[in-house]
Amino acid sequence: MTGAARPADTLRITEIFHSLQGETSRSGLPTVFIRLTGCPLRCGYCDTAYAFTGGRLHTFDEIFSTLQQYATPYVTVTGGEPLAQKACLVLLRELCERGYSVSLETSGALDVSAVDPRVSKILDIKTPASGEVEKNLWGNLTHLTPHDEIKFVICSEADYDWAKQQLVAHQLGALCPVLFSHSYHDLPAAQLAEWILRDRLAVRFQTQLHKQLWGEKAGV
Repeated sequence: MTGAARPADTLRITEIFHSLQGETSRSGLPTVFIRLTGCPLRCGYCDTAYAFTGGRLHTFDEIFSTLQQYATPYVTVTGGEPLAQKACLVLLRELCERGYSVSLETSGALDVSAVDPRVSKILDIKTPASGEVEKNLWGNLTHLTPHDEIKFVICSEADYDWAKQQLVAHQLGALCPVLFSHSYHDLPAAQLAEWILRDRLAVRFQTQLHKQLWGEKAGV
């Protein structure tokens, strides 16, 4: 479709797969993941770089047909950065209209104000070690509700201290649940857990369940 306008009901998708949700408060729930292709960021800890390019164009009819194969109401739209494709907003709304319980995993670098309010937004605030901290769109915080979640991926003690500062500066705990997740290759899970307990932080410790079960591979 090079040089042509893409239909509003078409999205470039890297993969659609059925797995256990490995993160957020929905951890452990059987979920269908729709991984959109493309991302304007290049975070140092990214574990889905294979979704930066490629993928295949899917119509909404194809997407919904695939979803019907799985007996779960939970759908996560992720990436890449799903909001980089404008039709993602339409897909999110249509998923809600069809009765799915929908979550959106987004970098926090793109405007979330137009996301359907029924969607649970998982906003990933970029830490300094990500290399993309300047891309944080702090205005997104005004569009969060109690059923959304904020996530920090912590790579080091410096990241942890920075994230603590943001908790206070932006009063994040008053907005929605806050998740502290350790970077899989950079920081041992137990170390992050110990810091959280030491400082009595009102955050949820998070590790990536899917990696504990299946390791690092696509489609799980």
